[in-house]
This record gives sequence, structure tokens and C-alpha cells, in this order.
Amino acid sequence: MMAHPLHHGLLDRRRFLGDAATALSGVALASLLDRDRALAAPPTAIDPARPFAPRPGHAPGRARNVLVIFCAGAVSQLETWDWKPKLVEWDGRPLPGGPAVTFQGPAGNLAQPQYYFRPRGATGKMVSDLIPHLAALTDDLAFVHSLTSRTNTHGPAENFLSTGFAADGFPSLGAWVTYALGTENDNVPAFVAIPDPRGIPQASSNNWGPGFLPAEYQGTTWSSTEPIRHLATPAVIAPGADRAGRAFLGQLNRRHAAAHPLDPALAARIAAYELAARMQMAVPAISDLSTESAATLAAYGALDTENPLKASFARNCILARRLIEQGVRFVQLFNGAYASGGELNWDGHSKLREQYDRHAMILDQPAAALIRDLRARGLLDDTLVVWCTEFGRMPYFQKGAQGRDHNPDGFTCWMTGAGVKPGVSIGRTDDFGEKAVEEIHPLYDFNATILHLLGIDHERLTFRHNGVERRLTDVHGRVIHGLLA
Repeated sequence: MMAHPLHHGLLDRRRFLGDAATALSGVALASLLDRDRALAAPPTAIDPARPFAPRPGHAPGRARNVLVIFCAGAVSQLETWDWKPKLVEWDGRPLPGGPAVTFQGPAGNLAQPQYYFRPRGATGKMVSDLIPHLAALTDDLAFVHSLTSRTNTHGPAENFLSTGFAADGFPSLGAWVTYALGTENDNVPAFVAIPDPRGIPQASSNNWGPGFLPAEYQGTTWSSTEPIRHLATPAVIAPGADRAGRAFLGQLNRRHAAAHPLDPALAARIAAYELAARMQMAVPAISDLSTESAATLAAYGALDTENPLKASFARNCILARRLIEQGVRFVQLFNGAYASGGELNWDGHSKLREQYDRHAMILDQPAAALIRDLRARGLLDDTLVVWCTEFGRMPYFQKGAQGRDHNPDGFTCWMTGAGVKPGVSIGRTDDFGEKAVEEIHPLYDFNATILHLLGIDHERLTFRHNGVERRLTDVHGRVIHGLLA
């Protein structure tokens, strides 16, 4: 009796030995990849029916939550955090060996800082009078003065800061974090993006998008003036009927899910609708700032009737604190909107001093009050606060203007809170503040450090997309250990 071809192949000695060798090679390769931490995997397997269930990181994290204060438009490091006395000495003279043309046109002469710098706190660090409230916190901050970006254009640079890639289509930092760790409160979103009262940033939802990660890891936009869309129950539905309807719908969903146990997309969709239902109960209470004391509102600047933009941003800051209190894993708070000749954000090309006076008034008191409030409530013990911008500015004015052009070659961001060493300054730019020259750190390193403080190894947090193991830091990145407590 002739053997079936399939059985014959399985019984063929030479083929068996060859297949066994291939299989053993595969096992060996997997072992080597695992040893080298190159296998793609979130820290723990994700249940599609509970995509935001809390998960441990690769190691114990110092921080449980992240608050990012994102100043859109590229804040000048030379008017804020990076004191360059040489600029005062050389004010009005050409930069020796400087470029004739920069991003937006011909370069002019060197220009001294447009604000007075003075020593702050016990460290004596020189910080500008532009931001006196934040400057008073200098002893608690950890600065990186030697950051670099890969691009000098706002949209791609925002992408690079938020996603690790200048191109569109990649997951944001908040999406990576919530994909890795989930959240500890399943009644509110795991990741919230709070747009500035003046509008959305240049790269728009790329800053809080999921890219190729599952769609549920996209950030939810929510501000003190713009509630979560499509969340409110229609007024014509009585509360009791609404609750009964949700309970019945939940019963049908569970029955349908039990009949289709191998459909992860269905489980994820059901989980999303159930989260929306829970949010209908939790979100209104979080958004209701009338429960805040008058002293708190005043400390943030939320009662400022002469500057409604400041008052609105202050309310966004209070909302950010309330979200952190509720255990929201990642909060992204924007200050500044889209490119507008510097009118709506920090893009100070032509009228830097005039525009920065207005922008700093909106940012300074509310952001400083937010950090103080987090500390007073014990929330900084578990929360990492990050202040960032997409790149810096040049040390000279643009020719015929009173502002500075884009500078991706050396700029400043800082951190404070859980796991951060206070009062340190990492790296430096040259004497004129044009280029990073010491302990140079691409933004990959900054993001790798944020993940590290959460207990996430940036080399191990990957997702397979189009045959490539993608990660936030691409093939780059190293933790900035000097920032760590």
C-alpha cells in the first residue's frame, strides 16, 4: 500500500533531520534574541477585552504617571533657561564663521537675551526674568541643555519630539506608554491631550495619535473649555432608562463576545463602548472646577479677568492636576498652537520680545502653580513632569527683524518629579548657544529616559509593523543617567 505523500514526507529520514535542524536553529535564534532583549513584546500580554488593564513594566518604575507640558512653536532657550554672557558681550556683531542664510532667510547680527537673567535658589542657576514663577522652581528641576532634533521645521519637529520620527504615521509617546502599562483607573481615558485655548499644535493629532498601534491607545482630547466629544447622554433620555439600556446592552455584548471568543477586534470594540459608558459618569465630576477653592483658582491664575487666555490655560492646568489625581497614566498639556507668525505660539521670528511677553504671561504662573500643587498633594512622588519644546532658536536675529530663526542643533528641556535628580544641569551649548557641544543628547535620549523612569526599557518596547520591529527610539537612544535621582 502506497503511503500518502504527506506521510511519506514526514517519514523521510533526510527531510526529518533537515527540518529538525531548522527548528533547533529557530529556537537558538529566539533564545539569542531574548538574551539580547531584541524580541518584540509589550511588558505583558494584552487582553483585547481589557486593553487598559494595568500592566507591570520591564522593571519597577519610579514614576506611575507622566505630565508633559509641551510649548509649541520652539521656545528660545536664550530667553529662558540657557544663560550666555558672551551674547551680551558680542551683541550687535556678526557671529564669527556663522551662516549667511538660515531657515527663513539671511542671518543678522548676534542679539543679547531679551530678558535679564539672575541667579535662582540654592543652586544659583541663571534663569530669565521672562518666567519668574517657573524660575523660582529651579532647584527642583533637572535641565538638559544639549538636546538636538533631526529637523528645523515645526510639524516634523513636533512629530520627532512626540513620536521619535519626523514623518507622519508613528505612535506618540503617550500611546506607547499606555500600550505598555495600561492605566489604574478604568473610568477615565488612559491618555489625555489638553489642547491650548488658542488652538491645536502644528502636527495636530500626530502628537497624541496611536500610529500603527491599536487605535484604542490614541489620546483623548479634553480641555476645560472643550469637553470630550459625543459623550453626553441626550437630555430626552431619563437617567434610569439610560442605566437600564446600558445594562441590557452590556448583557447582549457579553453574550455576543462569548459566542465569538477568538475575535479580538470585537472584544476591543466592546471594551471601548463600555469605557465610554463609565466615562459618562466620571468625566463630568472631573471637569467641574467649581469644587476648587477660590485660593486654588487664584494661585493658578484662573480668576484673571484681564487675561482670558491665561485664565483658560490655568483651568487646563487644574484639569491636568485632577486627571493625575484620578490616575490618568499620561497627560499632555499644550501651551501654544499652530504656526502663526508667532502670534499664537512661541515661534518668535520677527517680534520676539513683544510676543514672548504675551506668551509667558499665559504659561508662567499657571504651569508653576501646577507643579507646586502636585507637590503639595504628594502627587510628585509618583508623577514625572516634563517641560519640552520641539527645538530652540538661533543666537542672532534674522536680518531686518527682531526675532530668532529655528535652531535644532542645541536647545533645552527639563524634568522634575518622580525619580528625577533635582537641581542638575546636563550638557551645554557653545558660548553663543548655537550648537550643543558637551554631552550631546538627541531627543531619542530624552524619550528613552522618560520610559526608563516608568520602568520601561526603550529597546524592549516594540511593535511589529510591516515586517519591522518598531520602537519609540527607532534604533537609537540611551538613558540620560545624570537626570536620575
